[in-house]
Formats: sequence, structure tokens, C-alpha cells
Amino acid sequence: MFLDVVDLRNFYSQPLGIVARRLLSRAIRTRWPNTRGQALVGLGYATPYLGVFRDEVERTFALMPSRQGVVKWPTASPSLAALVEETQLPLPDASADRVLAVHALEMTIHAPDMLREVWRVMAAGGRLLLIVPNRRGIWARMDTTPFGHGRPFSRRQLVELLREAQFTPVGWSEALWLPPLTRVPFLRTAVAWERVGRTLSLPFAGVHIVEATKQVWRPIPARPARKLAPVLATAGPAGA
Repeated sequence: MFLDVVDLRNFYSQPLGIVARRLLSRAIRTRWPNTRGQALVGLGYATPYLGVFRDEVERTFALMPSRQGVVKWPTASPSLAALVEETQLPLPDASADRVLAVHALEMTIHAPDMLREVWRVMAAGGRLLLIVPNRRGIWARMDTTPFGHGRPFSRRQLVELLREAQFTPVGWSEALWLPPLTRVPFLRTAVAWERVGRTLSLPFAGVHIVEATKQVWRPIPARPARKLAPVLATAGPAGA
């Protein structure tokens, strides 16, 4: 079952969603400390994480899949959000320097086609950052959060998908070791959970955070065909 945009927005307005947003924002910013002057695209429901980049990037857009629905973003400025088909993004080739995909890969039934479309719109040397539920994590086993809906992934599955779409994984991390419980006193221990999980590399983190680059194959120039000298047959003696 895939969530719509209303469910996603409601989650991020609740205490557990606020904590998840804070923890993931920190992990995203660690991966992308500087995006100045670049074109950034958010795919899926990435708006909770795009705000910190708005004053830094050259331009940014939030593209929300039609199955999910769309909400205005940012709320107090002209909208930068659009409803799209995730396999037919309304962007020119090589027009995006960074793509942040949150609540996207696990929420589509066309994951390979979506990644190939991201490859098309991404500039050479561009970076894709995927936030994807961990198949082994606790969050994927509980449907009280958006990370418990759609298809969770293992690390191996993500590598295979990315390579099929001509991306090279260049960085891995995890987040959300905190169990998805809603009691406020428990949520105050979130930073401690993250610190312990990251230090010990515990296997039950809620999400994978994978950064990948676009592969661009260099064309090999064709060599000119070699001209072969004609071979003349030697005539035999007359009457032979």
C-alpha cells in the first residue's frame, strides 16, 4: 500500500515525524555540506528536507509522483512543486546537478524506469541521494510511519538497481536506529540511539542512505578502415 501526500504531511507534523526529519536532515547535510550554485531536484516527498538548501542552490524543484499527490511548497512563496509521472520527469536532459529522492523508490512499482529517468535528467558528475527503508530495520516492519509502507530494500538490492540504471554507489550510511515509538519521553533519547547505532554499526537502522553518481561512458572513436592493396592473380602459362 502506497501513502498519499496527506498521510505524509500528517506524519511530519507529529512528534515522531519531527524527530525523524531532524535526524535525516542531519544525515543528508553530512553527505551534501555544500550545494551552492547547483540545481537540486527533490523527488517523491522530499519537501521536509529541501528547505535547508533553498537559499544555497541556484534553483530547486519538488517533483511529486501522481500516485502520491502534490501539495504546495513552499507554503509562503510561489510554488516550486509539481505533480509528475516518476518515469517521465518534465525536465530537460542533464539539467539537474543533485537529486534527493525520499519516499520515492519504495513507493513506485516502476523503480528501474524511475532511476533511468533520473539518470537522463542528471548532469554528468551529478549526485543522487536515496533515502530508502531498510529491509532489516524495525521501521519497515511497522506501518505506523511512511517507512513501513511500500517496498523496503536490502543493500544488495539497491546496488543492483543502481548499477542497472548506470549509477555508481559512492557512499553509504544508515539512520533511524530509534524504534518508531510515539511516547515523547522516549523520543528525547533519539540522539543517543543514533550515536550508539552508528558507532556499533548495528544492522537494524530504519533507512539506508546511499549516494550515487551518474556513469557516463566515454565514446571510443572509430578508427578509419585500413585500405588493402589489391591482390592481382598471376596468370598461368598459356594452355595450362
